[in-house]
This record gives sequence, C-alpha cells and structure tokens, in this order.
Amino acid sequence: MNERRVRDIEYQLLPGTNRKTTDIIIERNGTIVVRPPKSLSPEHVDAVVESKRVWIYRNLAEWRDLNATAVVREWVNGETFLYMGRSYRLSLVQNQSQLLKLENGRFCLDRRLLDKHGPVAAKKAFEMYYSQRAFLRIRERVRFFAPKVGVAPTAVHVRDIGYQWGTCSPDGKLTFHWKCIMATPKVIDYLVVHELCHMHHANHTDAFWNEVDKVMPDYKERKDWLRKNGAALDI
Repeated sequence: MNERRVRDIEYQLLPGTNRKTTDIIIERNGTIVVRPPKSLSPEHVDAVVESKRVWIYRNLAEWRDLNATAVVREWVNGETFLYMGRSYRLSLVQNQSQLLKLENGRFCLDRRLLDKHGPVAAKKAFEMYYSQRAFLRIRERVRFFAPKVGVAPTAVHVRDIGYQWGTCSPDGKLTFHWKCIMATPKVIDYLVVHELCHMHHANHTDAFWNEVDKVMPDYKERKDWLRKNGAALDI
C-alpha cells in the first residue's frame, strides 16, 4: 500500500486491478483508499483524486458528523450493549459459571473478571462472545444467500479486520468483522450479500451494485443504516 498526497488530501493507493474505473472509498476510520485500474500511473491516480476533491470533502464531512456520535461504554450495571440490532443492559454478577452470557434480556458479566483483570479483559470477553455468535449467524446466512448469488465460497471467517466490515479474497474466502453481529439482522444479511457479490465483481462498479440489487432490492436502505449507525457498533 502506497501513501500519497494531493495538496491537502492524503490517501492510500492500493495495487491496480483489472478494472476500468477508479474506486475511492472513505474507510470507517476516515482513511481515503483508492484502487485504480492497472493501466493508471500513480500520477494519473493523483489527477483522478484531484478531480474528485469536492466529493471527497463532502464524504469526509459526513464521516466526521457520523463519528461524532460514537459511544464510549462503561463497565457498570445498566450500561447498554448492542446485539443483533437490539440494546441489552449489563448486569455485573457474582460467581457465574460463564464469564459472559445473555440471559433474561441482559448481558450478565462475572464481576470477578473486572475486579481481577479490569476493562480490557471484560472487553475481550464481549469480543469472544460476539465472534462466536457472529460466526454461527453469518455462516448460516452465507449458506442461504450463496445459491441466490450463484457462488460457492470456499471458507467463512470472523475476526477483527480493522475498519472493514467484510472482505472477499480472490480464492473465495469471506471474512467478516465480529462487530457485524451488533447490527440488525437485515444489515447482517446486506453485509453477507455484499461480500458474496464480490465473488462476481471485485470492485464497486455499477455491475457490482446491479448484482447486489438482484438479490436484495432494498440494499440501499440497509447500506444507509450501516453508514449512519456503524460508529455505534463498538464496545
């Protein structure tokens, strides 16, 4: 990945692909990422970025507004945590057999974990819980949607993949962020279909979005939910 600058715009230049258009993306951390056709030199990519200056400014401003609402959760009774699009309150309990479980409409966390190891360990317990549930849910939805998209993924993984919701490798391996399980079921389905469609088109051209639309005609509504609420999907 090559870092470049066009006046006041810094961006990361990804390796070129067999595509006809240049894809410019504002990642979840505000980083500008550009994936061009192989035929374009870095200088030509700079020119494309310069020509999209107004679009980039507008989307960065929107990103800042949305991320201003990012939450900072505390490890106290009554704090809320998202799961499958719903908020559940936290209860700190004594002598629980599991470190964390969702029971009777609450996330029950063993208080001893916090007392002995602090918030870092509590956060790790949530991450493990979310990862396990996300894998089961996403694997099920991949199996449901793959035939509709007309593809056969070779593997499904769930892990921390930074500021991406999902990735699709050239050999058909799909990887999703564990935070996906905090979104609504409809949005999780959108993320699954999005990555499955990348097995047909590795970019975000009109052909790609047409593929998504075939399977999920209301994908724009789901995509918009993620854009507006993605910053809150965190612990």
